[in-house]
Amino acid sequence: MPLEDGDLVRPRGRQVNGEVSGIPRLRGMGDPSLRGTTAPGGSRTGVMAEGGEPGPALGDGDATPGGASQRAWKPEEALMTELSELVQKVVKSSSWWERHGVDISILACSFLLLPAGFLCLRSAQAIPFLAGVLTLGVVHHTLTVKGSHLASHNALTESKSWGKVWAIFFIELCSAFTVEQATYNHVKIHHGYTNIIGLGDSSTWKLPFLNRYVYMFIAPLAVPVLTPLVALDLLRNVEWKAALRTLCCMFLGFYCHYWLLLHVSGFQSLWSALLCMLLTRSLLAHPYIHVNIFQHIGLPMFTADRKPKRIHLMSLGVLNLPRNALLDWSFGHSLISCHVEHHLFPSLSDNMCLKIKPIVSQYLKQKKLPYNEDTYSSRLWLFLERYEELMVHAPPITELVGIQ
Repeated sequence: MPLEDGDLVRPRGRQVNGEVSGIPRLRGMGDPSLRGTTAPGGSRTGVMAEGGEPGPALGDGDATPGGASQRAWKPEEALMTELSELVQKVVKSSSWWERHGVDISILACSFLLLPAGFLCLRSAQAIPFLAGVLTLGVVHHTLTVKGSHLASHNALTESKSWGKVWAIFFIELCSAFTVEQATYNHVKIHHGYTNIIGLGDSSTWKLPFLNRYVYMFIAPLAVPVLTPLVALDLLRNVEWKAALRTLCCMFLGFYCHYWLLLHVSGFQSLWSALLCMLLTRSLLAHPYIHVNIFQHIGLPMFTADRKPKRIHLMSLGVLNLPRNALLDWSFGHSLISCHVEHHLFPSLSDNMCLKIKPIVSQYLKQKKLPYNEDTYSSRLWLFLERYEELMVHAPPITELVGIQ
């Protein structure tokens, strides 16, 4: 029976959780609250919820928590099944160009823009030089955010072998991260346990020792420096072969960028080239950080043993931002205006998420389920006004009403 708006959830008050309220880690640094898990390369694929009950298979997010009766969850399962069938019809009727070609073309165009960007940096005039910085900055974020995100979900191709190749290229060579840890923490944990306290609750983006203005407007400039440092720390959790591969890809990616600045753009010193690298790689770091917190933090949070089924979890805990030409190109629709659709169907490409958006939004609204949308400016003001509540203190636990 569909639930009416306003009857789904209510805050149950704050519960102080050492992992959540303490100084968090950037996404990908792991979480000691994961019980019964094995780091990438191991054989375990499940997570133990609090109380020792087995959680869902990683990436599923649909198993009944706390050993609850399957019969009690049939209505929610039927909703997800019905929506999946509607989406599957659209996917099957779509061409290869719609499923993969559009996004591959965007990434290819970004590669083709690289020579123009490096050549513009040769100019001594301000306008061409700034055009080069803008071009390389947009290209960098398109490859590292959009490319890496699609590759982590194997959404660039239907071939698992080529998917692995693209994952190594975009995540390790372009983004200086390790594939195993990036996939484990983003796909398995964040998607499998979206807004579950201590698991996929986005607390890894919180830095409570920073004040609101430093975090929102100054700290993002450090993302290009922090990313490889975090990646190096994560190499302790992978096999030595994967660690060696990652180190080689990281070095090759940084060295190619540095070499092109010296020999194509004409930079004369090490420090000027490094400064330019920092400038281009941090060009869209502010919206990158903002988008990652706007779309989950401040929405309902649940405990692992009392979480709703997948369709409720994603409709409650995920938010869409409006379409934006620059961010749509650089980050992809699945991270901006189709984030709800992406969390419901993570293996779909950005273009397919955009195509199924009308179906998903209409279905959720028809079934009286939340379909969260807000503007970038509105979320920015919300976080500035409620920074202490949302980004410093432990989030409130949401109590399910009318679901169980």
